Amino acid sequence: MRMPKRMKAMAIAAGLGCAALSGVALATPAAPPAPQAAAPATTAPASPLLAQDGAPATTIDPKVGLPIDGRIGLQPQVTRNGEFAHWMHNGVLMPVITAICVLVLLLLAWVVFRYRRAANPVPSKTSHNTLVEVLWTLGPVVVLVLIAIPSIGLLQAQFKPAPAGAVTLKAIGNQWYWTYQYPDHGGIEITANMLKEKDQVSPGERARTDADGPRLLAVDNRIVLPVGVPIRLITTSNDVIHSWAIPAFWMKLDAVPGRLNETSFTIEKPGLYFGQCSELCGARHAFMPIAVQAVPPAQFAAWVAAKGGKMPGSVAPSSSVIPQPGAEGSASEAAQANAAEAVTGPADNQAVPAATTPSAQGATGNPAGPGNAGQ
Repeated sequence: MRMPKRMKAMAIAAGLGCAALSGVALATPAAPPAPQAAAPATTAPASPLLAQDGAPATTIDPKVGLPIDGRIGLQPQVTRNGEFAHWMHNGVLMPVITAICVLVLLLLAWVVFRYRRAANPVPSKTSHNTLVEVLWTLGPVVVLVLIAIPSIGLLQAQFKPAPAGAVTLKAIGNQWYWTYQYPDHGGIEITANMLKEKDQVSPGERARTDADGPRLLAVDNRIVLPVGVPIRLITTSNDVIHSWAIPAFWMKLDAVPGRLNETSFTIEKPGLYFGQCSELCGARHAFMPIAVQAVPPAQFAAWVAAKGGKMPGSVAPSSSVIPQPGAEGSASEAAQANAAEAVTGPADNQAVPAATTPSAQGATGNPAGPGNAGQ
């Protein structure tokens, strides 16, 4: 049976149309896959003067400022108090302790040999000897006095008030990280957390490298201090007792809640120095390290500018008002004033706006908040 011409023409037209549509479909390129979210890149420093950790780039000296496996003795000291204490330890205390130990050992050996039963069958009935008693009383007194003279001088030097022009650093202990403030330099504030190892970090979080420092001692934000300039260190705490300690500075100052402790020191040599909290402060006590980078004064001024701070006047002393507990402006004094107002009413109606301080932290690339990077 033959197909009518009209139906044949319609079939041919339909076939041509299908072929055209299929050709268009083949020519249309496939849609590209949806782009995957890129891993967060490490935040670049805001200033070329700042390295990854917010401090000037530096090279770690493997023999200074950090513990070394197998080393016996104190770390090399880079402050005058530390050098004096190092000398006193090695030149005074160790010889005295060694001499006393040897003397006592010889006396014991002599007594055991001389007064044994075979050599001395009839024991002596001597109850006392005036000369011996005077000697063993005056001898230790003289030794203690000789040790006390340099010890008192060292103790006095450790707590000598900072002179005018010192750089004030306020270290605040938290569970379990450190916060630092530079009240003389525009209120710069820095939060320092321990850097974790590569197998411990979260996505996008910066891990420790050898350039950052040893394991358990590297931090994401180092503090920077000038060389040859007196440092006024003030410590306190927001929760429990901590202790700010740098062995190379001969420095250990407790940070007590509600109290300000103060001391001063001067760093004599540029470099990178590590320490840790030295007061048992909780479960993660061992994970709140300290990293101090000592640089020349000109580089310190450039770092302050890069952090958004400002240098004080050349003749301005280091006298920032940091209230002691109970002093005017302190937290306890404010609490007492609030309690009085609750009973008697406010003394005046004038509102005093809270002072704001700039914070130019950045340059770490760690998304975790303060105190969370080590958890």
